Amino acid sequence: MKPYLPLALAVAASLALAGCGGKTNDPDALTILGKKSDLTKPYMTEIFEHYQETTGEKLKIRSVEDAEYENEALRLLGTDEAPDILLHFHNADLNRFNVEENFLYFNDAPWADELTDSARAYCTDASGNLLGLPFWESSVSGCYYNTKLLKGFGIPSTQEDFDGMCESLLDKGITPIFWPAGCSWMAQFGLDPVFADAPNGPETLAKLNAKEIKYEDISSVTDMVTWIANAAKKGWFGKDFLDKGWDDISPALASGKAAMTFIWDTWFYTDFKDGTYTKDDFALMPVFMNTAQRGTYEGGNLNMMMVNKNSAKKEIAIDFLEFCAAPENYNVAFNGISTVSVFKGQTTNIQSKMVTDAKSSIEKYERVSTASTKIVGYSADDMMNALNALFRGEITVDACVKRMDENRLAKARAEGAEI
Repeated sequence: MKPYLPLALAVAASLALAGCGGKTNDPDALTILGKKSDLTKPYMTEIFEHYQETTGEKLKIRSVEDAEYENEALRLLGTDEAPDILLHFHNADLNRFNVEENFLYFNDAPWADELTDSARAYCTDASGNLLGLPFWESSVSGCYYNTKLLKGFGIPSTQEDFDGMCESLLDKGITPIFWPAGCSWMAQFGLDPVFADAPNGPETLAKLNAKEIKYEDISSVTDMVTWIANAAKKGWFGKDFLDKGWDDISPALASGKAAMTFIWDTWFYTDFKDGTYTKDDFALMPVFMNTAQRGTYEGGNLNMMMVNKNSAKKEIAIDFLEFCAAPENYNVAFNGISTVSVFKGQTTNIQSKMVTDAKSSIEKYERVSTASTKIVGYSADDMMNALNALFRGEITVDACVKRMDENRLAKARAEGAEI
């Protein structure tokens, strides 16, 4: 859910991409395949240029339009044009790629211990295999709150504490939670504990993806939707939240009209505009959405560099990953980038005080991004459309949960999943 690069920066990045091997016809060049928007990120173009300047090796960067990427990447894997390195998030779409047959595992890679625990967890499959090198910006999603408006309340430690605080804020004329119904990411935070937490979460996820169960068979999903519906009815989201979207978040928080929102730290550095309150007035606590008694944070979604095990240049590709995972190189690429550290030796990136102050809480209650990345057919827009119909009184809670499932299955089938 990160904002796109500003146009000027994107243009500059794409020019840099063309200059760092994107158009080379050198047959010995290492081929890297990725989405067009991903390959223009400044830290990606920086690492490509730095590698070529430092090693003298050549790279051939092949970009594919985002909407066409999954199908085109699958097609290329079965041809002589297969890439040496593939960029991919560890999400449900990765299941289409037959990872074991097509890609190397990096369980014993020299850089494996260089990853932070959360970054390594994100890139590890259910069998414990490390699938690739995460080389991306990261964030922590949670409940960001105005410390001045919540002064004297204390940080809630349970769902009941959080609900009580919302009631007290409302009594003071303050909207407790800014919930922009025109946006779509919020529900996934509540769902993560349902599908990530051991021992039942991974089994529940597997059964859902195998169509052995539905959302309506998972009581926690109904619990979450019920909580969201009740919060809306009680006024915790404000009176006009159905008309609010991305551009309304900053004014509501900066003015103090709303005390909290469910979002990620980098947003405060890219989109928040100071008003009565500045970003320095905000702090981080877990999201409470009735699925985890102590709350939850969502870790960042990370793009991985995966090596084609059938490539004739796989040894060079392995060397490239080792280059990217070296502190003297990734610190060049991420210099000045606002991101939670992905590598233990990351020193040049910018980390928000909100995240560092909440470090101990995050370590206890952070989950790897699970719902939106690993549920086959998951669509944040479909989830929010179903919730918005519920808010408008068009459907009941049970009907909302059922609609979420119907939308999920329809999208999965449209993407070619056998479900």
